Amino acid sequence: MSATTFGGATTSIAVNIADNITAPVARYAERFHGGIGREHHVGSPLGAWLLLALCGPASTGRLREELTAALGVDVQMAAALAATLIGSRHPLVGAGAAVWTHPQTNAEALAGWVAGLPAAVERGDLPTQAQLDLWAKEHTLGLIAELPPLEARTMLVLATVLATRVSWDQPFDLAPARDLGPTSPWADRLSQVLRTPRAGAHVQFIAATERAGDVAVHAARAGASLVVTSVIAAPEVPPSDVFAAAYDLATAIACGGRVARLSLFDLPLGDRPLWKLTEQPTTTTTADGREERCTAVLPAWSARNDHNLQNAVGFPTAAAALAEILGLRRYEYTARQSVFAKYSRSGFEAAAITRTLTALCAQPPKRDGVLRVAELRFGHPYAVVAVATDDRSRALIGALQTNGPWHGVPVFSAWVAMPTDAGDTTDVGWPSRDESKGGRAGEKPTRRLADSPSAAAETESDSGAQPRRWWELWK
Repeated sequence: MSATTFGGATTSIAVNIADNITAPVARYAERFHGGIGREHHVGSPLGAWLLLALCGPASTGRLREELTAALGVDVQMAAALAATLIGSRHPLVGAGAAVWTHPQTNAEALAGWVAGLPAAVERGDLPTQAQLDLWAKEHTLGLIAELPPLEARTMLVLATVLATRVSWDQPFDLAPARDLGPTSPWADRLSQVLRTPRAGAHVQFIAATERAGDVAVHAARAGASLVVTSVIAAPEVPPSDVFAAAYDLATAIACGGRVARLSLFDLPLGDRPLWKLTEQPTTTTTADGREERCTAVLPAWSARNDHNLQNAVGFPTAAAALAEILGLRRYEYTARQSVFAKYSRSGFEAAAITRTLTALCAQPPKRDGVLRVAELRFGHPYAVVAVATDDRSRALIGALQTNGPWHGVPVFSAWVAMPTDAGDTTDVGWPSRDESKGGRAGEKPTRRLADSPSAAAETESDSGAQPRRWWELWK
């Protein structure tokens, strides 16, 4: 049970984050990515959803009904879920939010909404450009270093921020790009790709899904706190259906849920676009003499985007709600998400700023049997979803299963259409403001950032030193 205060009223809501937020965010993600299309990109539907949730209590009447439809859950519940996530520190995912207002903005309704925001949301006057850039760098672990210039007429800025940087429990091996298969358009363009180690912490299998058909699945884990799942379907399957399957599978894998894995012995041998299935004699301990093994080959990739969310689901309504409490009859607004992610042999890192202005057992005897090996091939565009895990019972012997508020929450997702060579160790970061001027359209820096007081260390030293913030804890 979580008691959350909004606008001076305390609302008690039973908040089980994974049960209440995963499905709405997954539905929102489908529309979020659908608005971008098939181009290579990364995004954080969660970051956009959290911003809309914070706007929710500012809405009334028709605007509240529209935001409820966009969020996929009641506005008050969405606000409570956002407050819980932003106010709870996760070991590997930093989260924050901030609202800045013009010092001459004194609307009573605005003051009430700002006062009712969760305590973890930072408040203040509009900062200078230098302050914005510094905050961007700090809050995103240096992945996003600069924000676009702030317009002179800006009255209000609301922002959310998410960031992570992890190393895989077990790094990938390297393989020649031709292992992606003869039908892959990337096999000739790349030199090296990633291959899962023969034994270790990687998970790979073939699954049946309702919307995307049979898919190849790979999941890499970073400790007990983040799982990044890649899902590839047949080339003709629409990205929206692949994302729907990827979100379902990624959440199930991260939380130990059930998935419809297919037995390799139920599939025909041979070469397919998504996998190559072979069979060979082996010595096995299985009762039926049949053994299965999957490996996966997939490319490294990175992406940086500045998504225009002005017409994205929920944002026109959120802007109208903010304009209403500002007392503005005529207004202009912008809404953007600046995001960067990199998936490599050693780990995964990502950051997004969304803003709107305004076990062991005895071994059985061995016997002769047959081994089927599937090499899963991520050789054409596919979906990737990063899901946070927050199992807090691991260190407690005999303890009941207890999950933190971040357990099972999808944080970032990407459509991989422009892979990079796995052997390339070039550091690809966010461009400076000068560099971005010569870049491709839509690849600009970002706009806003959030300092999360709730993510600071919970205690101060006897010397009176200030507690460290979440982004400082990882240094």
